[in-house]
Order: sequence, then C-alpha cells, then structure tokens
Amino acid sequence: MSVVSLTSLNATRAMTPVHSDTCHRQDSHDTHRTDTATCGVANGASVATHRCRVLSHHAVNARYRYLRLQADADVALTTRPGQFYQLKCPVTDNEAPFLLRPMSVYGVGPEPDTIEFLYNVTGVGTRALATLAEGATLDIVGPLGNTFTLNSDWKRVMFVARGVGLATMAPLVQRAAAAGLQLTVVMSARSEADLMRDEFLRSPEARALADVHCVFDSDGSSSVDALAPRVRALLAATPHDAVYTCGSHRLLMLLQRVIEAHPGMTAEVAMEQRMACGMGVCLSCVRLFDCDGDKQFLRVCREGPVFPIRDVVGEVDFG
Repeated sequence: MSVVSLTSLNATRAMTPVHSDTCHRQDSHDTHRTDTATCGVANGASVATHRCRVLSHHAVNARYRYLRLQADADVALTTRPGQFYQLKCPVTDNEAPFLLRPMSVYGVGPEPDTIEFLYNVTGVGTRALATLAEGATLDIVGPLGNTFTLNSDWKRVMFVARGVGLATMAPLVQRAAAAGLQLTVVMSARSEADLMRDEFLRSPEARALADVHCVFDSDGSSSVDALAPRVRALLAATPHDAVYTCGSHRLLMLLQRVIEAHPGMTAEVAMEQRMACGMGVCLSCVRLFDCDGDKQFLRVCREGPVFPIRDVVGEVDFG
C-alpha cells in the first residue's frame, strides 16, 4: 500500500485556502456534484475570533446541552452546514482546559449574529463549558472546514444520525426541507430517553417532509445486523439522491457497504476527530483516505470535516 504523508510543506501552506476537492469528490459518474466552500473559508468568509455573549444555555436531557450565542459579527450569514468553530472553554475552580475545543454548528439565526451549539458533556473542556451562565462571554474561532453537497433539484435524501452527531447535520436538514426535498431520517440512540427527534428536525417543514425511523441499543434494533437490512430496504424502496451521516464509525462503515449497490448516489460523512489547532497546522486530526486508489492522510479540520463516504479507509494497516 502506498501511503502519502503530509509533509512540512503542507503544514507551512495550511493557512492559505485549499480547495475542498482534495480527495473530496464523488465518483466521476456522479453528475450531482457541485463545488463546496473552500477549506477553512465559508464561501469567501474569513476565519476570525468572535467575542460572544451567552443568550441561552440549558440541558436538553440527561446527556446533552444547548448553547446559544450572540457574536460580534454576522456569523449566521457566513456559516454553512457541516462547518465548525473552536471554542475557548472557560477556566473554573475545578477545570482548566488548555486547548480550544472543536464544536460543529447546530444552527444559526434567525438573527444574523446568533449561533447555536449542541454538545455532550464528556471531558474537561465541556465540563467547564457547562458552567457558563447566561450573560457570560465566550470566544469562538471560525467558521472552519468545508460544507455538505446539496442540490435543490434532488427529490429525496437520507440522514443517518446517532447521538450528538445529529447536531452537525441539523442545519443541512433545514436547508433540505427549505428546498422541498423529501427526507428519510434514521435516528440511532442508546435509549428512547437519549433520542432527540424534535431537536434534529426542529422546524414544522422538516417534520412534515420527514419519514423517521428510530432504532435503539436498548432493544437491539440499532445493531449492525439489524440496521443494515433496514437501511438497504429503505434505499431500495424509494430512489435517494444522497445519504449523509456523522460521528459514529459503526454507521459510517455500515453505509460504506450499503451504498455499493447505489454507485450514482452522493454519500457524505462529517468526520469527528480530536483537534488541537483546527487550522491544519498541528496535523493532529489526520485520517487515511483512498483517493482513486491513492492512499492519502488528510486533515479533518482542513480538507474536511465533510468527506465522501466511499473515500474513508476504515482500518489502517501500518505493517
């Protein structure tokens, strides 16, 4: 296997815009493919640090929290579905996070300066973030990364979501619903208490257009053996123009196998990866991709976080 590593030259050039088509393409027969935003730049919008005020911050359920911010710029006009920001989590008496924390955008607007995040409290940074009270300030850096492919001429798209990964795709759901696309939604959670159906669909338009299928760990319906034939049946029953997922490696690998029977369908994943800088310099978030037979390490923060599902290499053998 030929593996191309990122060189020091790549790191030096990482602060300049890189076109998102670097191993971010569908197969040549995919006529639906359109250009997305350049990596690290949202349709020409520059990455910047924004001082924000906390407008709302509360628990959604036992696992997840909702954060709404008012920024010092019109971030809602420059942020695209799939992009993320780096958040400077506060230092508290009990927690002292050092690095900024990457967090995908859950929503923007309706005011031009507002932005929303949905997150799971799992470590030092998010525990500190959870202490923020309404009226407090928070610095964020972005928008970062590229965006999903969406064509208004399509008829139906599928979303396969699990846990907090739904936050990344929630803005895309609203874009698809606004375009009048029919939505097939497969939602996976540990239990019914963890499911955030309303938080994912959000708008009346999306709820009206969505055919929702819920599966759970608690009853075994979310297992690969149970879910794979269900997804295959849904794709076989009705033509789909695209399928999207985020977060779960298990769901990603499941979809990679399922879409082999649908070579003309657009299929994208928003990758989740630990990051330090979020700008492509530190190289801490690299993943292996198969770009037309050429194995390449790409930065999730810079060349992604959205990639074609078909390009992801699930297991890496360094032998």
